[in-house]
Amino acid sequence: MSSKYAQQKSNVYSYVLGSKLYLNITNACTNRCEFCVRESAAGVTEGSLWLEHQPTLQEVLDSIEHPEKYEELVFCGFGEPLSRVDAVVGIARELRKYGVPVRINTNGQANLIHGRNIVPDLAGLIDIVSISLNAESAEKYQAICHSVYGEKAFQAVLDFTAACKAYIPKVILSVVDRPGINLDACRKIAESLGVDFRVRQWNPSLA
Repeated sequence: MSSKYAQQKSNVYSYVLGSKLYLNITNACTNRCEFCVRESAAGVTEGSLWLEHQPTLQEVLDSIEHPEKYEELVFCGFGEPLSRVDAVVGIARELRKYGVPVRINTNGQANLIHGRNIVPDLAGLIDIVSISLNAESAEKYQAICHSVYGEKAFQAVLDFTAACKAYIPKVILSVVDRPGINLDACRKIAESLGVDFRVRQWNPSLA
């Protein structure tokens, strides 16, 4: 953890933004994206999202009160949730009981992390997966996201997206709108894979 904010540890396993509940299950990530909020802040709400330890499945579930009242339940914190795919599966299985859509925000490198295709594990448990594309080429992706896997991470993101389309009802490729990114080229990548496309706004003050 290079961020100066990483010293501000907590046990924030879930937090609310608007009508949605977000689940923060790990700080581990294979990227160090230049625009990531964790490089410039301790959290996105009151309290730090830097964890003292990786929570157990039960600790995460115990942190959630009345999940049925939320519009959406989202795996998204200060790390890559699918680095803990077993925890995601276990938590999502419990949350399915409440009839609330479950989403994962991911960097799309889970199959590299685990050395296998983990997408079938998510079938019937996850309604939406939002995958960070962030650039139109492997070279540009690595320059921005600094994956531990180097330039091969970009193709892995595309392959993961294609795999998700076979198992997850809604798949989204997202791109942060920042200087130097060819949004039209990124949109065409999403169209070629037959998935939705979303442009996320960049806040230079958090870059």
